[in-house]
Amino acid sequence: MGGPTTEQRMDFEYPPAAEETRAEIRAFLDANLPEGWKGLGALEGDEYTEFRADWRRRLYEGGWLGMSWPKEYGGGGRSHLDELVVAEELARVGAPFGGEHDTFGIGMLGNTLLMWGTEEQKRHFLPKALSYEHKWCQGYSEPNAGSDLANVGTKAVLDGDEWILNGQKIWTSAGGSANWIFALARTDTDAPKHRGITFMLVDMDQPGVEVRPIQMMSGPSHFNETFFSDARTPADHVVGRVNDGWRVAMTLLGFERGRDAAVGPIGFQGELDRLFELARDKGANEDPKTREELVKAWEKVQVMKFLGYQRLTAFMAGDDPGPKSAMDKLYWSDYHQVVTELAMDVLGPDALAYEGQEPRTAFRHDDKGAANSTASWAHVFENARAGTIYAGTNQIQRNIIGEMLLGLPKEPSLRG
Repeated sequence: MGGPTTEQRMDFEYPPAAEETRAEIRAFLDANLPEGWKGLGALEGDEYTEFRADWRRRLYEGGWLGMSWPKEYGGGGRSHLDELVVAEELARVGAPFGGEHDTFGIGMLGNTLLMWGTEEQKRHFLPKALSYEHKWCQGYSEPNAGSDLANVGTKAVLDGDEWILNGQKIWTSAGGSANWIFALARTDTDAPKHRGITFMLVDMDQPGVEVRPIQMMSGPSHFNETFFSDARTPADHVVGRVNDGWRVAMTLLGFERGRDAAVGPIGFQGELDRLFELARDKGANEDPKTREELVKAWEKVQVMKFLGYQRLTAFMAGDDPGPKSAMDKLYWSDYHQVVTELAMDVLGPDALAYEGQEPRTAFRHDDKGAANSTASWAHVFENARAGTIYAGTNQIQRNIIGEMLLGLPKEPSLRG
């Protein structure tokens, strides 16, 4: 077979306008990052905490947050491609995309409100997410509704012009420092479980909301459990229609993974570069089997990158990220278990003796600039075990792909 024609070849170059944005953000980074900047992972102690707070302020004042949102809601009125270019450049230098709550408030809820919210909701909530007056967390998972999210048991009952919530959420990332939570609650107990769920916005600064930290085996408390005991939220704080929250929830999960599909490979490539360096330091690069596994890991990161481009192209064409994003989550989480196992093989017995600073996050790879230490790699290896569970278990992602994308029959229910 002959090669692709000129018309069939894919063009991965960005248009001139996007490259102008790249030059703009690079100038901002040159002017605002500390001299000798190596990445967030190189900072320690109070220096790390102080930098993150100051950096978030600089991003907001520079107009780099919510860039693609309409100006009337506090955004920049720019394109999604501009936003991606900025995210790429931040990932390249190892600078944060914002504060710890911005993944939820801007990346997830904000974009979902633009699609599903009322005009009043957009004008009220979006500017406050950008200014950090509202610091958001996510209220999805429950003790009996993790992989089976549609099994949510938290109940909300309408009382006049307010909803009264009772129930429990778990694995609430950043819940201890958040002051608002978007939550799924069951508002019709007689409806099929995917129906009868409502997506609502709840102020956490009230007596009916309690947050308790969950200490991990490794020491930190990145997660929390959240309890609602007659907590209240106004009736107009429902996003979408009452009892139709499942569709809103799936849109939000798609946004959670959408930009990440295009930007995530940058971080994984940086992690793999560290592994190449570690292999050279340990002499493992001379082992033919290890060299073969390193090449396979490089190939997988390249595939991940092009899958991200595919997802970005569809998103910019107006495609709802929805179930297709399940492929991205499945791919990177399976890959990360394999590559961190390879890192343990490269370390050998040294992996049993932790040395150096541990990662500051329980998610994915360590920050750019982190020391190539046993503590860093060993904890990332441990965290990768959870990567196939959080944000939707991989078993469920395979079900979504099979049923919603491939049209395969649904998996038989064990409940009869």
